[in-house]
Amino acid sequence: MPSIPGLRSCYAKVGRFIYFGRMLDKIRLHAAGLLPTDYVEKLGDEQFLTLDGRICRFLGVPYAAIRDRTLEGGTDEEILAWTQARGTPRTDEECHMWNRFIAKLGWRDERSHVLPQRIIDSGLQGKVVETIIDHIEYDEGRDPVAERAWDWL
Repeated sequence: MPSIPGLRSCYAKVGRFIYFGRMLDKIRLHAAGLLPTDYVEKLGDEQFLTLDGRICRFLGVPYAAIRDRTLEGGTDEEILAWTQARGTPRTDEECHMWNRFIAKLGWRDERSHVLPQRIIDSGLQGKVVETIIDHIEYDEGRDPVAERAWDWL
């Protein structure tokens, strides 16, 4: 899938969290009718294994509440502050562990079995795709290995 205007990298940080800003982008793009269908089915926290669901559970705030707050407007930082005021307090160490966990999802864990087929379906054979986020990044035209995106966690 080509790059989607307005949808940032999974590695982009808002506050102490990677992926949070991407979820906000998806919320905004979906509301504007600009999010591709393949992405819409993975929105929210109803499916246990989605990245949206994982960060919502980690933050302790339901997706629907974050979606509604996002659509009210405000900066990413304001929405994150709102979320953190209502959710589970997290230490810097826990945030670091979250970032490392989500960046390595799909590498020797319960999601490893889905990567080979995703790589084939996306035509990414020959790329160094070791994680779910690697797959997303390559699929959207970014090269996380060349950019060493994980160094910024």
